[in-house]
Amino acid sequence: MLTAKGIYKSYGDLSILKGVDLSVQQGEIVAIVGASGAGKSTLLQILGTLDRPDRGEIYLHDQAVHRMSTSELNIFRNQEIGFVFQFHHLLPEFTALENVCMPAFIAGKSKSETEARAISLLKRLNLEDRLDHPPAALSGGEHQRVAIARALINDPAIVLADEPSGNLDSANAQSLHELFFSLREEFNQTFIIVTHNEQLAAMADRKLLMKDGMIQN
Repeated sequence: MLTAKGIYKSYGDLSILKGVDLSVQQGEIVAIVGASGAGKSTLLQILGTLDRPDRGEIYLHDQAVHRMSTSELNIFRNQEIGFVFQFHHLLPEFTALENVCMPAFIAGKSKSETEARAISLLKRLNLEDRLDHPPAALSGGEHQRVAIARALINDPAIVLADEPSGNLDSANAQSLHELFFSLREEFNQTFIIVTHNEQLAAMADRKLLMKDGMIQN
């Protein structure tokens, strides 16, 4: 479903990725672990088209992502890739519902269709009583559940999560981890998760170790 071949990335004289190969199947949950500076987040940004590799190929559903123009990538990213970050990046001036709707509005979807799906997702994530709350009125765990709903609003091919539970206490982290797996069961959703949380990594279908800019297993 997603294939990356020979991914290299440097910033100036600093070589970050040194020939990464990766293949992920539909409905798979893959955890990427490793020490800070190993290249995990850089790889995730490249897979998510937020950055371009210096060399290498990326295919998602047989589409050659590495050959797309910037404008094509912007459309592709919005439609096919969901993101969940350690710091949720919710827009403070908007409600939970409005934050979830934003990617769909950018994609040109209708207000009625978008709000119906957003409400359905937020209800699924036990946030039906938080629809009109701004981020400042939400807990840390609620922030991340809103961010997950936002990642899912356009029915993406894959969700990329960068330390999604890194800012949560142990109870909320465990709840978030279980949520990823229940979403996989319900929607056959594919996840690639960069994490330092060994419990989450152990739950994944595969745990990949990054070291010195390469995947070790």
